[in-house]
Amino acid sequence: MPGAPAAVPGTPANPNTPVTVGQAAPGPSTGTLLQTILALVLVLALLAGLAWAAKRYGPRVAGNSANLRMVGALNIGGRERIMVVEVGDQWIVVGASPGRVNALATMPKGDAAASATLAGHAPSANSFSDWLKQTIDKRNAK
Repeated sequence: MPGAPAAVPGTPANPNTPVTVGQAAPGPSTGTLLQTILALVLVLALLAGLAWAAKRYGPRVAGNSANLRMVGALNIGGRERIMVVEVGDQWIVVGASPGRVNALATMPKGDAAASATLAGHAPSANSFSDWLKQTIDKRNAK
């Protein structure tokens, strides 16, 4: 039929036939969402397990050295300290401030009584100040 109008796509050839509308693509179903959440939980648990194993069985960092220990310390300011550090068979008097550490003096290792006195922070201020003055004078005399 040359005079018949062309059929419009999406419309039935017979006007009496009901038109069926196609279903839209369904959104994520509950099963897919649950599966995604479980996979995420599994991955996070795996990461936590690996972090725990790395901490537990990973390389060890040497915490305390047998040749080095702090005998005593004295705060002389808000952020400044003088410390006595035992290294092997000698004591090193160290001055520490933010961004700087200086060796002030080196002396032979003291006896156990002196060690206990320094560790308890019990010496009088006069004896320490006298000792520090003597040490600085000796250092400047060199």
